[in-house]
Amino acid sequence: MHLTHLSLSDFRSYATAELGLERGVTALVGPNGQGKTNLVEAVGYVATLGSHRVPTDAPLVRLGADRAAVRAAVERGGRANLVEIEIVPGAANRARINRSPVPRAREVLGLLRTVLFAPEDLSLVKGDPDGRRRFLDELLVARAPRYAGVRADFDRVLRQRNALLKSAGATIKSGRGDVRTLDVWDTHLATVGADLLAGRLKLVDAITPLVAASYEAVSAGQGDAGLLYRSSLGEDVTAHDAPGRELLQARLLDALSKVRSQELERGVSLVGPHRDDLVISLGPLPAKGFASHGESWSLALALRLASYELLRGDPGGDGDGEPVLILDDVFAELDVGRRDRLATLVASAEQVLVTAAVAQDVPEALDGARVDVMAGEVHRVR
Repeated sequence: MHLTHLSLSDFRSYATAELGLERGVTALVGPNGQGKTNLVEAVGYVATLGSHRVPTDAPLVRLGADRAAVRAAVERGGRANLVEIEIVPGAANRARINRSPVPRAREVLGLLRTVLFAPEDLSLVKGDPDGRRRFLDELLVARAPRYAGVRADFDRVLRQRNALLKSAGATIKSGRGDVRTLDVWDTHLATVGADLLAGRLKLVDAITPLVAASYEAVSAGQGDAGLLYRSSLGEDVTAHDAPGRELLQARLLDALSKVRSQELERGVSLVGPHRDDLVISLGPLPAKGFASHGESWSLALALRLASYELLRGDPGGDGDGEPVLILDDVFAELDVGRRDRLATLVASAEQVLVTAAVAQDVPEALDGARVDVMAGEVHRVR
């Protein structure tokens, strides 16, 4: 799988941009603030319908424009596809595949897979649980796009249940209200939550040995990395010992019933996948709070490398599922040893996009095509 062309209209700093791409390594080189990351952000958006830099779409639209468009030509399994996404803040985005409109933008998910390394990845180790949950869910969708619908359904149910808790909490708690409506939303939350939870557990089980192997490679064998899924059900579980979806649903319902009074007081849902965490460990200790800066970087890189290996080994049935690797200004953050080891590990990928402030930041192992980016202008050097 690889991109052959990227076209932007009113995306971030670009009124228009056209970028032809080939297999192998392409380095996007230019001083900070010139638009390099905007280009790879657009590639990532086609793959995930989200940005690795901002949580909403509004900043993606160029100042003064009311919408943006991203078009990506993707070759996969000997077939060419043109994916077009129109980003409209405050409204549903529109998408087309090979010039034909699709009912929902998420229909494009799976046509392009990416794994993106960025300085923000350090928060996967040092940051709050929501970033780690997002990491799991985005990888889950990359493997099985149907989970985009599961996530959307869960978010919708959670919002509506929280709204009910806030508006009806006082009357229900005093016994004057009717709890039957809340019972219905408990069932909805447990049903879709169990589906999402089961998917996450299987994913953690699949990726854990890959994270361990990737950490060993990046760190030159200095320590053992591990993962553990911490559930709001009060358990640390993996797919090896996790209950099935129906039992997970029953456990969620039971847990919701036990915290109902607390939820009514606080007006929020206290049990479900939205309260879970992925615990990253280094040896016997949790990485958060104990790992050094260098160890944290190695763990963050290991999570992305493991994602790449997982997707590469899970082609989705067409024989060409290897994701496009994106390394956004990562090498400037790493010491020489980690730079060289990371470059060696990814150099054989079918397509690698690298951004760097200066050409010297790109390791020799990733020598390839070069595109200079300056003031929003894109010029191929070689």
